[in-house]
Amino acid sequence: MKTTRTALAALAAVGALTLAACTAQPGAGEEAGGSEETGGGGGGGGGDTIRVGIKYDQPGLGYKDGNTFTGFGVDVATYIAGELGYSEDQIKFVESPSSQRETMLQNEQVDMIVATYTINEERDKVVDFAGPYFVAGQDLLIRSEDAGTITGPDVLDGKNLCSVSGSTSARRVKEEFSPDTQLIEVKGYSECIQFLLSGKVDAVTTDDIILAGLAAADGGGELQLVGNPFSEEPYGVGIPPGSDKCQAITDAIKKMIEDGSWQEFLDKSLEGVEYTPNPEMNPPTPRPCE
Repeated sequence: MKTTRTALAALAAVGALTLAACTAQPGAGEEAGGSEETGGGGGGGGGDTIRVGIKYDQPGLGYKDGNTFTGFGVDVATYIAGELGYSEDQIKFVESPSSQRETMLQNEQVDMIVATYTINEERDKVVDFAGPYFVAGQDLLIRSEDAGTITGPDVLDGKNLCSVSGSTSARRVKEEFSPDTQLIEVKGYSECIQFLLSGKVDAVTTDDIILAGLAAADGGGELQLVGNPFSEEPYGVGIPPGSDKCQAITDAIKKMIEDGSWQEFLDKSLEGVEYTPNPEMNPPTPRPCE
């Protein structure tokens, strides 16, 4: 899961970081085509394809390299799609930026989103969720040289903090911990990493499992996770409002946990990453469908 600084800079130009720790999903490499018959299945498949929103720039979670998609979220999505009746070559992965996820579900541009998508009250009002399938915690990624100075979200007044547009992470820091933090919002995490390495920002904030993967992908030892999480982030499977697939997806998540696939996917995604999920929260218990 390591790359050189030169390779990292090159990949940042196209908004991606290198990942080698996770196994590719063969046959699951095309993006969605709007004219194809699609729809969630109930065990036998509901159409020719299923469109799944994922992240493209989160090492170990959702990463696109050419026509190959890898990461914990990709494995979870592939497993769920299989339980819904879709083979891997029927999955169409679609990039789902944080700021566009609700719109994509409301407009039915995708059938589900598995993209480090935290279930919260605000989102619950406009889209539906199954899960959670993982619980992370918000944290900070910093330069290793600042480890003794930046120890948590309450010491960021007057400092520059980077996160992606549409994420609640940076706003939480400003509203709850350090009101004089200067927020820098960008399109992708790779841009935040470049800003951090160059000194344009002092920290990057999002969920700890995402930050750990980004730090590992840098490979130079220049970045490290603070390791002081200050929230709970239950990752759910986003589905269009009124979808009838919540129970089928919930059943798939439960089966994935029970048969050991969940742990297998997680271990694979965390290979070479200095991060241990909170054992009191993981694996999680999916909530009942309403």
